[in-house]
Amino acid sequence: MIVGRLFVRLTLFYALVTGLVAGAAALYPELADYLPIGGAQTLLSAPSDDPLQAVQIGATSVSNLGGSIVWLVIAVGGALLSTLPVTWVYMASRSRAEYDQALVETMIVLPIAVTSIVVMVHNSLALAFSLAGIVGGVRFRNTLKSSGDAIYILLAIGIGLGAGIGALEIALVMTVIFNYTFTLLWVADYGALKGTHRYLRPNHVEEAGPAPDLGDAKEQSGEGAEPK
Repeated sequence: MIVGRLFVRLTLFYALVTGLVAGAAALYPELADYLPIGGAQTLLSAPSDDPLQAVQIGATSVSNLGGSIVWLVIAVGGALLSTLPVTWVYMASRSRAEYDQALVETMIVLPIAVTSIVVMVHNSLALAFSLAGIVGGVRFRNTLKSSGDAIYILLAIGIGLGAGIGALEIALVMTVIFNYTFTLLWVADYGALKGTHRYLRPNHVEEAGPAPDLGDAKEQSGEGAEPK
């Protein structure tokens, strides 16, 4: 079954990534100073009365160029790894007619861009307004095939925001819960009426191959050939 393989793939991926991070932190304790995590605790435990107060990333151990590059690489890589299993859920659940390869590519690239942008503007109101002006000058004319695809874009933006403010744990928890919850809803066909899940393919069958070309089939069988 598609769903069974998807569950196994997700579980093995999260277990492998967790084990690698834990092992690297155990072998190199100084690496913990460059992990973009801990931002959630700051956001939850230190509320501010000033809505314009900047969000503090909290990477106090990063004091030189090399350390900042290491922090950025880990943050962007963490955002990418958090997004990857989300694309698996999308690719497994979408029907052939509603599948959009451009959306898959956007989901992978978008958190990388958002992470970098958040790092740049997190402590500067002037840069934030400048970015808003630049984005406002660019016209995006991409129409999603399904309203269900919008949640994937929103999730990708959330992953980038979490990684950019040094709260990669938020992105990880968000994607883990999303992937398993959406997969369970897909299996249970929750809230379904006949014909309403047009953008999801049946979870109990394998994906059908591409439809054969009838013209080629006729040529091979001799049908439709001009008489000599």
